[in-house]
Amino acid sequence: MTQNSEVADASKFVVGHVKWFDAVKGFGFVVAEEGGPDILLHANVLRNFGQGSVADGSQVELRVHETDRGLQAVEVLSLTPPVLDGSEAGPILAAEDLSDVEMIPARVKWFDKGKGFGFANAYGSSDDIFLHVEVLRRCGLADLLAGEAVCLRVVDGERGQMAAEVHSWDYAVSNS
Repeated sequence: MTQNSEVADASKFVVGHVKWFDAVKGFGFVVAEEGGPDILLHANVLRNFGQGSVADGSQVELRVHETDRGLQAVEVLSLTPPVLDGSEAGPILAAEDLSDVEMIPARVKWFDKGKGFGFANAYGSSDDIFLHVEVLRRCGLADLLAGEAVCLRVVDGERGQMAAEVHSWDYAVSNS
């Protein structure tokens, strides 16, 4: 039996929500709907799903494994962004139909979670595209790293182009 099949045999399916996740620290915790101890979610497990971060409160379906240090996620099966109540500050928070807006590949120029914003550039263009932290949260992300490849739906804002949706690079591949 291979190690992967051993992990699959010893793992169990859990549905819960992200308690918190810190991309800089490289881990966070999930709370299972059924209760019990927090579940460690390591950045590598999240990256295997195709994301570098996840917003607090996101619904998550995991395969977890019991270790001598507690429960640990071994695979992310699905992520659903948290439901926002509309009281959050920031641009384009109303649910808009963006299905007609083309998803474009971009690279993060810089993003400061503390300031709540940053910028990206579409491939082949030096024009800045504004990124707001609340748009990230609505899309299930919590943070972005400089140089990270993402997919954006971009609209014209009062001060120029701005991201109305931000997704991981893998999102576009699996949802095109």
